[in-house]
Amino acid sequence: MAISLLVALIALGLLHVMPQLARWRSDGLFRRWVTQLADTSGSGRIVLALLLPTVLCALLWWLLGHTPLGGLLQLLFSLAVLLYCFGPREFEADLEAILGAPDGPSREAAAQMLADDGSPIAWSAPALGVAIAYAALRRRFAVLLWFFLLGPAGALLYRLAQTLARNDSLQLDSSSRSAAHYVANALDWLPAQLLTFTLAFVGHWDAVIGAWRRWHSQAAATSWYGSEPGFLGAAAQADVLIDIEAGDGYAEEHSDPLAELVRLRGVLLRALLAWLSVAALIVIGGWVS
Repeated sequence: MAISLLVALIALGLLHVMPQLARWRSDGLFRRWVTQLADTSGSGRIVLALLLPTVLCALLWWLLGHTPLGGLLQLLFSLAVLLYCFGPREFEADLEAILGAPDGPSREAAAQMLADDGSPIAWSAPALGVAIAYAALRRRFAVLLWFFLLGPAGALLYRLAQTLARNDSLQLDSSSRSAAHYVANALDWLPAQLLTFTLAFVGHWDAVIGAWRRWHSQAAATSWYGSEPGFLGAAAQADVLIDIEAGDGYAEEHSDPLAELVRLRGVLLRALLAWLSVAALIVIGGWVS
């Protein structure tokens, strides 16, 4: 965990200084591999598409550990994989593009870059809040969680699963597309749950948890893989719409998308610091014991 935390801190620092690193990635090799599997369909095609690169990643990481400079090489390899998985663009850079746009149409156009699946994003505070939450989940928080749990292979598995499910430019048959969505949604479920509770902890507890409970009370038993984690979108929307003023006890509706973008950006930064702090405490606890 200590090495994973160090790699995560280095990767986040590099992306902050050089956000263009998130764009220096190519999935051409993976796309060719998926194309080679055109003779198969459904869940079999998705399993094969994800299994080979994930196993190769884990095997290469293991082999690097048995070289004279194993620890250093594993660290560099993990850093490269993590930087790749934080793509397709740097999360903070997309927010900066919206804030720095000169006019309304430019801001709305910049906001569309938050949607990795190409779905349109309305220029309103609630819709923008939901898009920011999903972008933060899929470009940062979920990648970090699977990296901490399963190492670089876990982060790569998550990124490739999201590519298969959310990128319509990949020519998949309908059964394969459905299977890809199941896998991507399943991998989203745990980090989305944790991110929702973190948003409640660092933001507005009552609003976020209330939205989370309402969503789960109406969700189907298969929603954890059958549909995307809508509870995160509902929680983000509730956090945007309702701002509980400290000490006053009244609710205020926010309608300025830019103001809410800045506020939600701060909330997500506190959430990231909370996750990294928990990882640091786990590392310190391991050293003490």
